Amino acid sequence: MADRLRHSRSPYLQQHRDNPVDWWEWGPEAFAEARRRDVPVLVSTGYAACHWCHVMAHESFEDPATAEHMNERFVCVKVDREERPDVDAVHMAATTALTGQGGWPMTTFCTPGGEVFFAGTYFPPRPHPQVPSFRQVLAAVDEAWRERRAEVLGSSARIARALGEVGTPSGGAPPGEDDLEAAVAALAEEEDRVHGGFGGAPKFPPSAVVEFLLRHAARTGDERAAGIAARTLTAIARSGTCDQVAGGFARYAVDAGWVVPHFEKMLYDNALLARAYLHSWRATGDEEHRRVAEQACEWIVTGLGTPEGAFAASLDADTPVADADGHVRAVEGATYVWTPGDLVEVLGIDDGPWAAGLLGVTGAGTFEHGTSTARLTRALHGEELARWLRVRERLAAARADRPQPTRDDKVVLAWNGLALAALAEAGALLARPDLLLAARTAAEFLVRVHCVDGRWRRVSRDGVVGAPAAVLEDLGDLAEGLLALHAATGEHRWARAAREVCEEVLAEFTAEGGGFHDVAAHAVDPALHAARGGAGRPSDPSDGATPSGWSAAAGALLSVGALTGESRFTDAAVASLGALTLLARQAPRFAGWGLAVAEALHDGPREVAVLGDPGDPGAAELHRLALAGTAPGLVVARGVPGESDPPLLAQRGLVDGRAAAYVCRGRVCEAPTTDPAALAAAVGARTPRPPAPPPLSPR
Repeated sequence: MADRLRHSRSPYLQQHRDNPVDWWEWGPEAFAEARRRDVPVLVSTGYAACHWCHVMAHESFEDPATAEHMNERFVCVKVDREERPDVDAVHMAATTALTGQGGWPMTTFCTPGGEVFFAGTYFPPRPHPQVPSFRQVLAAVDEAWRERRAEVLGSSARIARALGEVGTPSGGAPPGEDDLEAAVAALAEEEDRVHGGFGGAPKFPPSAVVEFLLRHAARTGDERAAGIAARTLTAIARSGTCDQVAGGFARYAVDAGWVVPHFEKMLYDNALLARAYLHSWRATGDEEHRRVAEQACEWIVTGLGTPEGAFAASLDADTPVADADGHVRAVEGATYVWTPGDLVEVLGIDDGPWAAGLLGVTGAGTFEHGTSTARLTRALHGEELARWLRVRERLAAARADRPQPTRDDKVVLAWNGLALAALAEAGALLARPDLLLAARTAAEFLVRVHCVDGRWRRVSRDGVVGAPAAVLEDLGDLAEGLLALHAATGEHRWARAAREVCEEVLAEFTAEGGGFHDVAAHAVDPALHAARGGAGRPSDPSDGATPSGWSAAAGALLSVGALTGESRFTDAAVASLGALTLLARQAPRFAGWGLAVAEALHDGPREVAVLGDPGDPGAAELHRLALAGTAPGLVVARGVPGESDPPLLAQRGLVDGRAAAYVCRGRVCEAPTTDPAALAAAVGARTPRPPAPPPLSPR
């Protein structure tokens, strides 16, 4: 077999390079080979941190007999969904249409032209009730292709037409006041008032929804929205989903009570949650939320930082553990769980039982084999909090000696953009220059490595950029991060970079009638185009675990429009928000970031320009208070008199020789102020605040 995965930049594909399956990477060569052999294409999609992807790989892809059948009857393609979200989105839409549900691992079969005709998720090695074995699926698809070709082609054509008819949403007015209030009411109905969060098991962290609720509360004073956000964040902060020992968060909880996590840790979850906790503390002063935000940011830097200065994609759900005979097997959660005896061994007879009670570690166990996850069973204050922080350090040191989960160390542009935003804001608001420096270093890497010949690429690894083109979420999230870094540091190069990114969004991703395509015009994939019946590029405004490309782009364009005063950016953002109006009322849990952007639009957005000499304490204080503002979508620029880049600074200077802040809202400006208290009131900043670090000097 050709070792085609050897040179892949994807750790997930590298995990499969030694399978007896003759894997191909997604690309025209694989489909050409399928046409030459006149066989279907089997597409297996997953990602490196996916537990059940590993299970299916071990059961089926490592089995020589199964691999022989796959190689003989199919061209087999392995896809990393994080590297190729465009492939994942189209094939997931087909899978959901055919089966009513989706997930990973995802197994799809398509014609040599790219049209999907059969799909599923995990298939076991032996049949279960109502679930065929993978070998049975292979045999049935092969038989249908050889014996009932016309039926297969008819089915694939129908699926392609159905996917193509979805089209690009457009038209309509952005969500109005009534729509946003209806979204809050719907979320209140879905809130789990017992355990926090929304819905039942499994329970996912609703980061974007919390951001919407915080913004709505800040703009309107709605205590219901503020309460939902606070209860949700507090529940997650004390849960097994939050890594109480090292900081950061797992992907989701398998139960409604947030006790047992699915242990994979993703960069995007941690970046979004860190920012949500930071914004909650900024609004309320909740010290528990501040502590959780800071610990999450620290974990992003220490747990996912790469030697090049960017951030890796994830940690696996499984830990490789060697048994007494030296055989290594993957054990889910092995790094993280405890028994009462473990705690006594690490902490001693006094602190061990105390920690067991605090963390919900019991003799019976809350996880598997008598082990328990760690969660805080009560609020901590004063001396008890200080005791826990001391104990936490000892547990972290002990846990570091355990086998550790593997890491997917590819750098994903979108997720690094989210991390930039969290780290830059935390660095400024929490007086942590180290976090600000981490954000700046990552931004420099992304700009230097991921932009090739004027076009952005989605992934890199070991400092080498991969081939896949950036998709819309990459550019929207990157621009968001660059704007946050510009606001925190006052370095104008980041505002210029964000504007250039948004220029590419307008040139490559905008759709007729308003809204966006998820794929750039120059990067349309022929096989995906065929899978959608030759229709236009895919487009989806709904938010999931991360902001959709649609809503991320809308938010970035709105902010860049405020910084530059150029209506073409603002107009594109406003035109796109109409697609969210129906979602606001019917499914607000899947429109959180888009609704947060709508809140910024209703607030103005508010713009603050701070003018003063770089070393002027008065200017630093005004800058600090501007960043502390809770006004939704607040746009902040800092400069010296005479600067005009970004244009928000133009024709503005000192007032009576003193540093001044200029506040505008909805293109209507207030009189400039030199009074910190007046600025705090204008942007909704809570005082007092810790001193912010001075801006980093440009270089």
